[in-house]
Amino acid sequence: MLAKNKLNSVLVTAMAHVLVFDSGVGGLSVVAELRALMAGVYVTYVADDEFRPYGDKTETQLQARLPGLLQTLVMAVNPDIVVLACNTASTTALQDIRAYLSIPVIGVVPAIKPAAHLSRSKHIAVLGTPGTVRRKYVDELVNDFAKDCRVYLQGSSALVGLAEHKLAGKNVDIANIKAEIAPIFASTGGANIDVVVLACTHFPLLLDELKLAAPHAVNWMDSGTAIAKHTRSVLKSLDLKSVPNRPQTVLLIGGQHNKTRTQIFENYGCEKTVIL
Repeated sequence: MLAKNKLNSVLVTAMAHVLVFDSGVGGLSVVAELRALMAGVYVTYVADDEFRPYGDKTETQLQARLPGLLQTLVMAVNPDIVVLACNTASTTALQDIRAYLSIPVIGVVPAIKPAAHLSRSKHIAVLGTPGTVRRKYVDELVNDFAKDCRVYLQGSSALVGLAEHKLAGKNVDIANIKAEIAPIFASTGGANIDVVVLACTHFPLLLDELKLAAPHAVNWMDSGTAIAKHTRSVLKSLDLKSVPNRPQTVLLIGGQHNKTRTQIFENYGCEKTVIL
């Protein structure tokens, strides 16, 4: 019976259609986790090139743009579920987006709770975009789950661009990575940090470079695996629609045609790229 139930679970999630939304390519780190957990899942990926980087936008700007935009996208592609693979969007507009949509929306939560549990020194850092680390939502997570820790917040928009450069096959200078994360470790008590939360979906794409740039060994923690598991759990409770009879597609809002970038998306299982 257990084997049969497991088979049914695999079949259900393989038939699912997931809309993954981000400001750029960062959400591909989440796509990788979704595919690792649910082989055969159908993904429509959307990058809001026209409005990125989100980390530089105000809450008002994002709240004004995202609910209506996601509503239009859902009407157009008819997915079973939306994965909002962007920490900044999730910490500013998740509830507004859910109010606009009639299907489940999975947001990204910075992994502060598991980081606080894992830390032995009780010194943890949260590395995200400026738009994420300054949000009240992050403060609430710290107050709820990391009261026994000293938490260092560091915002970086440059790391988003560096992640995009890396996926495009361009060289990423470790010195630039060091410059972005140095303030965390140089602050009072920074030498005691043993866990760093990657609170931007772009940042796991730079994991190897971050490890080289850090002044000492730390645990790097992101939410990708947890997002994939939560998505799978929600999908099991849904009456799934038919998977589209078309290639898995990337929609670039206001993007420019770029063969290199198209190849990046193909590497993550999306065969077709369309400019909107």
